[in-house]
Order: sequence, then structure tokens, then C-alpha cells
Amino acid sequence: MPPSRRVSEKAKEVEEIRNLIHQYRVLGMASLQKVRATQLQELRRKLKDTALLRVTKNTVMRWAIDQCGDKPGLKEFMEHLSGTSIFLFTNLNPFRLVLLLQKSRVKTVARAGDVAAQDVKVPAGNTGLPPGRIISQLNAAGLATRIEAGSVWITRETMVARKGQVIDETLASVLSKLGIKPVETGLTMKLAYDDGTLITEEQMQLDLEETRRSLEEAHVHAFNLSLSAAYPLPENIDFLLQRTHLEAYRLAINASVLNRETAADLVRKAHVEMLSLSRRIAMTKEEAAPVDPVQKG
Repeated sequence: MPPSRRVSEKAKEVEEIRNLIHQYRVLGMASLQKVRATQLQELRRKLKDTALLRVTKNTVMRWAIDQCGDKPGLKEFMEHLSGTSIFLFTNLNPFRLVLLLQKSRVKTVARAGDVAAQDVKVPAGNTGLPPGRIISQLNAAGLATRIEAGSVWITRETMVARKGQVIDETLASVLSKLGIKPVETGLTMKLAYDDGTLITEEQMQLDLEETRRSLEEAHVHAFNLSLSAAYPLPENIDFLLQRTHLEAYRLAINASVLNRETAADLVRKAHVEMLSLSRRIAMTKEEAAPVDPVQKG
């Protein structure tokens, strides 16, 4: 391709990227490491109505960003441009986009140097593999074995790798033979620019269960505080009215205020007090009665 044509193609690509940056609120960058072409095609299909995925060179992205001076904070994005990346253009909340990418990740067999996506346990039972070299390989991976009915059996469930641990060649081979897939592949968001705000990979890590528990706990504390402060809100007004009614009712009973709501309880209270007083009077009379001398002798 003639140099002039290459320059023209680059200029056209830079213009396209610049237009996309202005068209969409969010610019994301994800790692393409270990992502298969078929998986990327499937992801494009799933996100076609949500995000535009574009693979472009970092130099082209830098030139495009240089032409977007009206985007505050965008030039800081350039400081993170390294390695092979794919860029995502979307109007979706970046945290929502991260969740979609996480759901699209697939489990696959491990290769030497891969990192375990979770704790890897090999269950006890029949491997379905005939005796041979596999026994020494299983033993090298820390698995206890026995031979039964012409097959190799694993005698007990064993943890062979912790989450985040690098898998070596021996363990990768064993897990592959056993059909265990400890590695997840897919796009991992490294950075997102959201209308002036730069969000790092660490900030985009979400633990939904922990977030849900934190929100529920915060809601309970806020609700209790609003009740203690008697601060009326649509969420607590029923409880405040019930509590106020109960406090007013107890005050009326203690002060013997007679009305339609307290009449029945005041009568019952007076009846109970009358019975208690009657018993005390009877006991006082018994204690004050003279003792018969004959009975005393």
C-alpha cells in the first residue's frame, strides 16, 4: 500500500474514533488477552444493541483523543494505553457493562501459566482413565489414587489450586484429562471514561452479594434512626403513627383518662385493683383477729 494511502486510511480511522468518542458517553478499554475470536464474535452479537466494540491500535486512539479537547479528563485515559486492547463505546452505565462482560465469561481448560478463577477441587471417584502414566501424573498433582475394575480412581476430594494461583504445566495437563475447567476467559474491563470521570479496574470490581448486604444494613440503620428521631417519611409513617398511638394510649391508661378507646381497659384495670385491694383487706383482718385461748392451748 502506498504511504499516502496508509496515511489516508489512518486519518480516516482517527476521524471515526473521534466521532465515536463524541457520540457515546462512555469509553471503555478491555484486555484481549486469552480471548478467542469465536468468543469475541459472540460478545459482539450479544452487545450489538448496547455497546460498540472496536479493535484499534493504541497510537490511533491517542491521536483521536488528542482531537477531543472538549472532553474533560479524557487525556488521562491515554496514560493507560498499553498492550492489546479492545475499546467499547456505550451509553450504558460502566458498572452495568462490567456485569454484562462478567456474565459472558466462559470456563475453559487451563494451560501452563493460567490463573485459577476459583478454588479448584478434584472430586473423589472414578476418572474413567486406564492405568498407566496417568497415575504418576495424578500423584504429582497431589492426588491419591487406586486401581479398581481397570480404571484409576481418586480416593479423596483434593484441593489442587487456590483462587488466583498460577497453574503449572503438570496440573494443567491433569485437569485437562479430568475434564476440569478452572480458567475463565472473556473481556476484562481495565478502564472506563464516563463523561469526565475515569474509573479504574479496581474500582469496577463488584461483589453484588456484599453490596446488597451493605445496602440492606444501611437501610435498616437509616430506618431505625428515622424512627428514633420521629422524622416522618413515606417509608416509616405507618410505624410512627402506630407507635404514637400506643404511647398515647398507655399515657391515657396511666392517667385514667376515660374515652371510648380506654373505657374497657380502665374498667378491667379498676376491677383488678379492686380484687387486689379486697385480698389485702381480708389478709389484714385475719392478721388482726384475736386468737382463741382454747385453740391456742
